[in-house]
Amino acid sequence: MDLDNCAKALKELGHPSRLGIYKRLVRSGHHGLPVGTLQKELEIPGSTLSHHISALVSVGLVQQKRDGRTLYCIAQFDTFNKVMEFLSEECCVDERT
Repeated sequence: MDLDNCAKALKELGHPSRLGIYKRLVRSGHHGLPVGTLQKELEIPGSTLSHHISALVSVGLVQQKRDGRTLYCIAQFDTFNKVMEFLSEECCVDERT
């Protein structure tokens, strides 16, 4: 992960609705949730939810998969972990002992 990609991911998570969506997807684990379930649980209008999901997909934090007529959103833990690693990789390197 580089500085620009990390900044983009953090920017998308910096919006309260998108952070709420991502946190809900994290709770659902590796199988994700149907978009309709997200919409009902978070009480977000469909077009607004679609906009927020697209932003999370664009930075690799969420993936969408279709199963028949159901569209699932799945948190991409690898991407999130790369963001966290980038933020902490140089932790305390300049600290004097």
